[in-house]
Amino acid sequence: MINVGFSETRVALLEDGAVQELFVERPDDRTLVGRVYRGNVQRVLPGMQAAFVDIGLARTGFLHIDDIQQHPDSNETDIRRLISAGDDIVVQVAKDPIGTKGARLTTNLSLPSRYLVFMPNSSGIGISTRIADEAERERLREILLPSIAAGHGGGFIVRTAAEGADGQAIRDDIRYLDRLWQQLAAAIPAAQPGQLLHAEPSLGVRVLRDECAHGVIRVIVDNEAEFARVGEFLRAFMPADAGKAEYYSDPRPLFAVHQVEEEIARALDRQVPLRSGGYLVIDQLEAMSTIDVNTGGFTGHRDLEDTIYKTNIEAAAAVARQIRLRNLGGIIIVDFIDMQEETHRQNVLEALTAAMAGDRARCRVTGLSPLGLVEMSRKRTRESLQRQLCDPCPTCEGRGFVRSIETVCQEIFREVLRQGRQSQGREILILAHQDVLDRLLEEDSAAIQDLEAAIGRPLRLQVEALYAPDQFDLVVH
Repeated sequence: MINVGFSETRVALLEDGAVQELFVERPDDRTLVGRVYRGNVQRVLPGMQAAFVDIGLARTGFLHIDDIQQHPDSNETDIRRLISAGDDIVVQVAKDPIGTKGARLTTNLSLPSRYLVFMPNSSGIGISTRIADEAERERLREILLPSIAAGHGGGFIVRTAAEGADGQAIRDDIRYLDRLWQQLAAAIPAAQPGQLLHAEPSLGVRVLRDECAHGVIRVIVDNEAEFARVGEFLRAFMPADAGKAEYYSDPRPLFAVHQVEEEIARALDRQVPLRSGGYLVIDQLEAMSTIDVNTGGFTGHRDLEDTIYKTNIEAAAAVARQIRLRNLGGIIIVDFIDMQEETHRQNVLEALTAAMAGDRARCRVTGLSPLGLVEMSRKRTRESLQRQLCDPCPTCEGRGFVRSIETVCQEIFREVLRQGRQSQGREILILAHQDVLDRLLEEDSAAIQDLEAAIGRPLRLQVEALYAPDQFDLVVH
């Protein structure tokens, strides 16, 4: 489902009626991956064997020596022999800027199509390892060999989507990529540093290009212009699937009708309920993400071990779905409920591995420890859903907690004593949140009287509606 708003595009992938993945793109954070720029080398860092390249963005891009195209017979290990400060080079964004890091760049250009990736600066044919059948690999290689033999001027990677694809469709891809490269190559000589030479198509078309071979049966678009782009792409590259695109003209919002909005809201919650009554608690931290499994109100019908096992089995599928939906990346720790029987532990691990098999991002799942912990790693391809749609809390600044009301009151007492001993005045005014003042006037009323006696002057309390619970000020009159 492709939903186009005034300044936002969202694409949801649904399987069996449930949202499995969500892609969000806004004007300010549209992915840069795949864009080709004429860049200018700003600094070369021999200690890191890397360089910073200005491509016209707010932050310079990062280019490592491993991402610099070299002659097949060369294996230069000193970046200073390959590029120098001030050089103009053509680079492609391999990874979006994340946090304070600039974009990861490469000079190994690649132009993707439905079934292929064309690499103008390389040679030969590579085939996705996910295509395991040797006869199919040979068939695909035979389709591409004439283009290589004809001096096409580059190499190809055959994508997983090409498995079983018609030979003519693959040759159509070759012609499209050839036209695209010729257009790009013609623009390079006259380009200025920082100039964009090539960008990927719209979000809807990109997701469709990458996903339609995975059993997509409907493509629903609620915007006429995007529907036209989708239709043009399908007719050009996937004519057999052109009839799958539908224009959604109902005045009711597309995502609301299909409960996608509810799924997005739940994907931003910390707690995820399970049908059995158990639940997951998901915390996205700086170094890793953690997922804790709890039985909750599920008591089972036999014994505790059976209850725990059934909760963990259900949780394994839910964990895999939440990882995809929230786009969690890097290190992920899943804390399953401790199980006594080895067969139960193995079955839970197998259930999790099987559920993760449909994930397009590269994942690695380790064994289940005696404590019920599973360590996972998942390739970080873009910002998580939480980081895309949310900002850190201005009160706690992302810590997830604030000082308690009692703690704040104790801090006020200490500050009143300090001010009372160091300054002169008739009274001290305490400005604070309503919850803080309520405690000072009720539970801590005796302490306020003792404090007034200690400093020899009255205390006056005033509510500040704009203050957070852990904010306060003292004014001496």
